[in-house]
Amino acid sequence: MKLPKAKPASPATRALEVVPPSGPTAWLTTFTAGAMTFLCVFALALSLASGRLATRWSEALAKTATIRLSAPVEQVQIQTDAILATLAITPGVASYRVIDDAETKKLLEPWFGPGLPVEALPIPRLIEVVEADQPYDSEGLRQRLTAEAPGAVLDDHTRWRRPLAEAASRIRLLGVLSIVLIGAAMAAMITLAARAALATNAEEIRVLRLVGAKDSYIARAFVRRFTLRTLAGAAVGAAAGLVGVAALPAADAAGGFLTGLGFSGTGWLWPFALPPLAAIVAFLATRRAAFQKLRELT
Repeated sequence: MKLPKAKPASPATRALEVVPPSGPTAWLTTFTAGAMTFLCVFALALSLASGRLATRWSEALAKTATIRLSAPVEQVQIQTDAILATLAITPGVASYRVIDDAETKKLLEPWFGPGLPVEALPIPRLIEVVEADQPYDSEGLRQRLTAEAPGAVLDDHTRWRRPLAEAASRIRLLGVLSIVLIGAAMAAMITLAARAALATNAEEIRVLRLVGAKDSYIARAFVRRFTLRTLAGAAVGAAAGLVGVAALPAADAAGGFLTGLGFSGTGWLWPFALPPLAAIVAFLATRRAAFQKLRELT
C-alpha cells in the first residue's frame, strides 16, 4: 500500500522553520510587546480622561460668572439690590442668584471645616451669574457695576478657563509623546532581540547560504516570526490593559479628581489599534536589523 505523499510546505511555513520557535529571544520579544502595550493602554486612558476632565471643567466655567461684593455692613443690601437691578437689564444674562450664607458655608467647609462661623466673618457676598447663548459684554457690565455698586467685582472665570484649556491640550500632547516613546523603546528591544537571534543562528544562516538561500529569504523568515510574536504579545498586553482600566473607579463612584480615568464611548476602541501598530513597529525594526546583521555575517 502506497502512503499518500505529504503536501509540500508553503513558502511562509518554510520561512518560519528557519527561526527557532523558542528561546530567550522568543519570550523577550513577546514579553516586551505585552508590557509596552499594557503601558500604552494606561497612557492612552490617562491622556484621554485628563483632557476630557479639563475640557469639561473649562466648559462648565465658560457659562458662569461670579460677582463678589465687599462693602460695609450698612451698604451690603443696598449694593446687592443695585447689582440685581443692573443684571436684570443686562442683555446676555440668562439668570442670576444670590448665594446665601448656608451655601457659602458649604463651599468653604472642605477648607475650614464644618464649624466655620460664616455670619461672624467678613466674607464677601457672592452672586452667581449664568450666561445666555448670546454672551453679555463683560467689560461693559464691569463699568456699570463700578458705577452702581463700588464694592462689586465681576469674575468671569477667564483666569480659570485659560489654564484648564492649556492643560487639556498639553495632557493630550504628553499622552501622544508617551506612546511614541513607548513605541521607540519597544522597537529598540525588538531590534536587540532580532540581532541576538541572528547572531545565535549564525551557523545555520551560513548553511542556508551554502544551499542557495538568499538574504531576503532569511530576513523574511525572521521578520515574519518576530512580527507574529509581537502581535501575540501586544494582544495579551492590550487585553490586560483593558481589564485594568475597566477596574478603575467610575466617575460617579467617589466623585473625586482621580476617578473616571478610564475610556468613554468610542474611546474603548483605541486600545484595539495598538496590537496592529505594535506589529508594524516590529516589522520595520526587525527588517532593518535583519539586513544589517546579515551584511555583518557575510
